[in-house]
Amino acid sequence: QVQLVESGGGLVQPGGSLRLSCAASGIIFRVYRMAWYRQAPGKQRELVATITSGGSTNYADSVKGRFTISRDNAKNTVYLQMNSLKPEDTAVYYCNAVILGRDNYWGQGTQVTVSS
Repeated sequence: QVQLVESGGGLVQPGGSLRLSCAASGIIFRVYRMAWYRQAPGKQRELVATITSGGSTNYADSVKGRFTISRDNAKNTVYLQMNSLKPEDTAVYYCNAVILGRDNYWGQGTQVTVSS
């Protein structure tokens, strides 16, 4: 059974930082492209960052320079370090594991709220 379990969300003030974690089980983690998506109220889910099995990363323009995605294949975990948070970063953040054309798994999401 495949599970992606996110953690690390919460309430933070503007300018603050959070680190999200996503622990995977039931998959051969190292071969999957991992990604973080987010969905704000009333908006469509959007891609935030991706990291390939080889470690190449890509970011949405809105988070470049502020967010960093990383992975630890020994721990089957992907991270999203979020710095300089803004109110517009408020959303539910979802972990995603993909092998293109074959597998596509999602976590249950973790809420991030940026507010003073």
